[in-house]
Formats: sequence, C-alpha cells, structure tokens
Amino acid sequence: MSTERQAGHDPLALAGLLQLVSPALPIGAFAWSQGLESALELGWVEGEASLGEWIAGVLDDGLTRCELPVLARVYHAWVQGDGEALAYWNAWLQANRETHELLEEEQRLGGTLVRLLHSLEQVPETPALPDTPGYVVAFALAARVRGVSCEDAMLGFAWAWLENQLTVACKALPLGQTSAQRLIEKLRPHLGDAVATAIALDDEELGPALPGLALASALHETQYSRLFRS
Repeated sequence: MSTERQAGHDPLALAGLLQLVSPALPIGAFAWSQGLESALELGWVEGEASLGEWIAGVLDDGLTRCELPVLARVYHAWVQGDGEALAYWNAWLQANRETHELLEEEQRLGGTLVRLLHSLEQVPETPALPDTPGYVVAFALAARVRGVSCEDAMLGFAWAWLENQLTVACKALPLGQTSAQRLIEKLRPHLGDAVATAIALDDEELGPALPGLALASALHETQYSRLFRS
C-alpha cells in the first residue's frame, strides 16, 4: 500500500478543518436555528421535500452571496495582515443581519470562538481583531492558523451550516436520520457550486436576498415555545 502524500495535501490542515466544523467544537452552534425553527412552526417547512427546498434557497440566496464571499475576503485579510479590511467586512456582515437574533448569533458564536482560540494561543497580535468579531471573521482566522486553504475553509463552513440545519430539523420535525442523509446526498453537490460562485463574485454583487428568512427570524423572537435561540 502506497503511503505517498498527494501533492499539496496537508493531513494536519484537514484534521484542523474537521476539528473546526465538528459539532463537538465548544461554541454552542447547536443552540441556533437561523430562523428555521420559526419556518417549521409557521408551516412553511413541513417535511423532507420542503426542507430541502428551504435549505437550497438559503444556500443559493444567502450563504453564496453573503457569508461565503465574505469569508474569502476576511481569510485573505488575515493572510495579508489587513486589519482595515477585517474591520470593514466584519461590520458589513453584521449590518446585513436583519434581525436581533441573527445578529446575536453572529456575535455570540464569533466571541465564543475567539475566546477558544485565545485559550489555544492561536490569535495573532497583528492585525488586531475587529471590535465585536463575528463568527465568519473568527472562523476564517481559525482556518488560517490551521493551514486550511481558503476554498476548503469555505466548503467546511458551508458543510457545518448544512449539518446544523438538518440537526435542527431532526429535533423539531418528525424527520428521521435516513431522511436527513438523503437530503445531504441531494444538497452536498450544491456546496461546491456555492463556493465556486462565491469566489467569482465582485464586491458590488454581494448581499443576501432572503426576505422569508428575515421574516421567520423576526417572528421567532416572540414565538411562544422555542427549542432554539434563533
């Protein structure tokens, strides 16, 4: 059996990415649904088929045009030591969080991940972290210090989001694990397409177009019974 490493492949970077996207990472991502719980409560999402449509729509009109291209930009800002770009894109992304819950999620996950990175002595002195660093900025930093490539970091971010959405659905719907795996197989190819599209976008093309998710998130803030924080 050959033990030669593929050119350019770093197994430690891969292990670092798996650590970063693992549900076991102690940042509390499991507590947030990003508006999906409200969509379930409102009956907008009722089963496997409609859940797949919801997730695909959020991926196409949300992550592809917001989180993923911003992740690429802040990753390169970390590489170049560009604190001004970090602060700009951190503020830009948080300004695009359309509800209190979505903004709180971005800030709390980011703050928790930054604290974890500090405890692991993995936060550089320069460039300085932005004020109230969000999750995308912290994720890009964690990927960078682990030697994960930008494209792999984007793919890992999208994968973690997809897995979280399906975990939410399995807890809040009568959705079995087999159904969740079917959706993963259906949606997994779209993650690579999302990364490729996000990389090609210019700055002026960025911005989410998710009025339904924003409405669901706003309604969730006063939902009578909730399992999740968003």
